[in-house]
Amino acid sequence: MATKKYLELQDFSSEELKNELAQTEAAYAKLKFDHAVKGLDNPISLKDVRRDIARMKTEVRRREIAEFTPEQLANRSKIRARRK
Repeated sequence: MATKKYLELQDFSSEELKNELAQTEAAYAKLKFDHAVKGLDNPISLKDVRRDIARMKTEVRRREIAEFTPEQLANRSKIRARRK
């Protein structure tokens, strides 16, 4: 089942998504620093932000793969088969 955040990310353009990812990663770094220095009221927020970053990176990668040519997809499949 898709989460609300995932559905919101699908509405973003690629440029907006990359900007949002950069902002979220910066916010995560600041949260980690603040947590190390003085502690956070809710340390679970670190986990939530980390998962949001993962969702954004997944969406960026999904869009990159969607833009691949058939030759690139075939090459990607060979690489994935070799890993197994």
